[in-house]
Amino acid sequence: MHTLSTQLLTIDTASRRPIYEQLAEGLKELLARGELREGVALPPVRQLAADLGVNLNTVAVAYRQLQSEGLIAVRHGSGAVVLSRTTGEQSDAALRKPLRAALTQLVLSGLPHSRIMRMINEELNFLTKGAK
Repeated sequence: MHTLSTQLLTIDTASRRPIYEQLAEGLKELLARGELREGVALPPVRQLAADLGVNLNTVAVAYRQLQSEGLIAVRHGSGAVVLSRTTGEQSDAALRKPLRAALTQLVLSGLPHSRIMRMINEELNFLTKGAK
């Protein structure tokens, strides 16, 4: 069993997004890229909070969110472990909602269709590099 290096996670304290959301999304990205695999132990809440310089309740909330999505298992006293790269069954509509929101922002920024598609492909390639 390997552990997570906190060097892979970054928190933007100037961002308006809550830190727990940034942490949860960062961990999801590591899962999507295959840098966190099933069975990997995540650092204890206190350790990760200290390493990132955030409140331990912030880390606990992020871990609970990931647990509710079926991505990790949190066992009191023994830490959190990655369960899977998938969040279970979700409808196309539920999966499209955040995608549509992101695409809306890109369209509203005035980017041409070709540039948006290039950005999507680059991000998809980044997230799935090494995936089979």
